[in-house]
Amino acid sequence: MTYQPKSEFLRTIIARGFLADCTDLQSLDEDLLKGSVTAYIGYDATAQSLHVGHLLNIMLLRWWQKTGNEAITLMGGGTTKVGDPSFRSDERPLLGPEQIDANIAGMQRVFDRYLDYSEGAIMLNNAEWLDGLNYLDFLRDIGRHFSVNRMLSFESVKSRLDREQSLSFLEFNYMILQAYDFLELNRRHGCTLQMGGSDQWGNIVNGIDLTRRVLDREIYGLTTPLLTTSDGRKMGKSQGGAIWLNGDMLSPYEFWQFWRNTTDADVGRFLKLYTELPVDECDRLGALEGSEINAAKIILANEVTALLHGTEAAAAAETTAREVFEKGGAGDDLPTLTLTPADLGDGISVVQLITRSGLAKSGKEAKRLIAENGARLNDEPLTDAGTMIDATALAEPIKLSAGKKRHALVVLSD
Repeated sequence: MTYQPKSEFLRTIIARGFLADCTDLQSLDEDLLKGSVTAYIGYDATAQSLHVGHLLNIMLLRWWQKTGNEAITLMGGGTTKVGDPSFRSDERPLLGPEQIDANIAGMQRVFDRYLDYSEGAIMLNNAEWLDGLNYLDFLRDIGRHFSVNRMLSFESVKSRLDREQSLSFLEFNYMILQAYDFLELNRRHGCTLQMGGSDQWGNIVNGIDLTRRVLDREIYGLTTPLLTTSDGRKMGKSQGGAIWLNGDMLSPYEFWQFWRNTTDADVGRFLKLYTELPVDECDRLGALEGSEINAAKIILANEVTALLHGTEAAAAAETTAREVFEKGGAGDDLPTLTLTPADLGDGISVVQLITRSGLAKSGKEAKRLIAENGARLNDEPLTDAGTMIDATALAEPIKLSAGKKRHALVVLSD
């Protein structure tokens, strides 16, 4: 990056790893230096809760507001009726108005934790302008600005067509509607920036082009990287499914445990993205090794959980985790299997560990336990009987569970 931004927001997000791309970084920076700017991120109401995959952009909006700008969360009450085809292999199931409204209410509970709607943040619903559109007027006034040739060239559409997978006319309209959102937000609220994940780049550019053509105004787009964990998994997915942000769909303890189980290599990066600890402290904690990195993981879990569920819930989750690891959850010491380096060799299968720790009577029973989703490793569901445990994984004790009440610790002796 040749241009070095001077505005607090851009300096903050670049230092913390949020920035993937921007349509005009220097002009946006100059606007930010003049005073408050209004930006939005859109969220379609496809589920009753947001998940960890959304958290990066929620934190981005939080930093946007914290650095003195106006933040708009745009709920897709209208666009959800169409469904975003971006990078999907099939059409989304269509939801009715009641389900969409219920989903928006569930999602709003999360935004209330991260943004201050009494101070420079507003929530809008694009059904407000999309539901009442006159089709012929819309085609004449807005549709004429879109080239089908160009729309077909966007990666989100092209990848679907290249695989000869059906793309309905309904879905093809989605990018026009999202572009129209940006136009309406600029017209109604003076919004000059749309932010989103890298997969939304094409949709964002469409909105910029449309607004420039219709209103002749300078507006911007900014995207965040699509995150994967260091072992290649999509952020927000675990072996047990989506990591929901609503406490009634995933308990604060399970949410805390997800962050506590972060891979060593991801700790520093996740501290910068998902907490508000100073960057230098995030780097220091992320550079720790051996058993010390586990203390950094607890800090990560506490900080992220406190933002979403409150400090009391974070403290309770840490206490519960310590009790479960150190005791059987009912006051009894957990049975412990101690391995020597010779026992471990180059690695030992999780099936052997379950059997040797007494949680299953045979390898066959251990495999059945895993196949029936009854086995857990450090509170994460175990789904692969071929999982191998090596010395790195045993840098700290690991906990094996059979069902909800039977646990065992596995430790590596010096």
